Amino acid sequence: MILYEYPFNERIRTYLRLEHLFRRLGELVPSDSPLLHHYALVTIFEIMDVSARADLKSDVMRDLDKHKSVFASYRGNPAISEEVLEQVIGQLERNFNTLNAATGKAGQGLTENEWLMSIRSRANIPGGTCEFDLPAYYAWQHHSPAERRADIERWASTLAPMAESIYLLLKLLREADVPYKVMSSGGQYQQTLPQGRSFQLLRLRIDPALGLIPEISGNRLMVSVRLMRHGSDDRLHATNDDASFELTLCA
Repeated sequence: MILYEYPFNERIRTYLRLEHLFRRLGELVPSDSPLLHHYALVTIFEIMDVSARADLKSDVMRDLDKHKSVFASYRGNPAISEEVLEQVIGQLERNFNTLNAATGKAGQGLTENEWLMSIRSRANIPGGTCEFDLPAYYAWQHHSPAERRADIERWASTLAPMAESIYLLLKLLREADVPYKVMSSGGQYQQTLPQGRSFQLLRLRIDPALGLIPEISGNRLMVSVRLMRHGSDDRLHATNDDASFELTLCA
């Protein structure tokens, strides 16, 4: 099954983008390839760009504190394991304190590294990191894989508090609701959202054997899914096929 996710607000959209970048970074760093380590650095710069929003850190801390308060209200509930509950509350509290102790925005300390910032300024220029533009960077790419990995891990460690908090918040959000099966009619599906709940994320799972691609749109009142098919002309074309898939609405 292929999983598609659709955020209902800008905050969750930013969380998903950061999660995507953090996961990419996690796959690139263990490599021995200088080229993949180059893209690991580019990914760090992208994370810094996404994290540059002034209110991101306060949003994350507010969400951590909100979840902590909700879970704390479950103490004494006989239907909930106290041990598991305390583990989750403790994790939320640790992430809050770690993020609160971090100075400024994610990766802000890296902006004081002139060598890294010289690479960052050239990375957005097509071919801008050639050896004649950045000879010191070219020399670094000839260091041993272990040395390069150690450097990247050291630089990436400044992003760890934000990464761990984003992972935890999205994990809790995704686990908040259960999936259910729906059927599209003529390649389209619409659902009016229940009032009184503020949905933040839609998750859609569809069988890749169907060869269908969902185009999702939604707001606080309604969600709509239009099924498309990738044609031989490399364009997406609407399909009239009926198809079933799973939806999860996470509040």
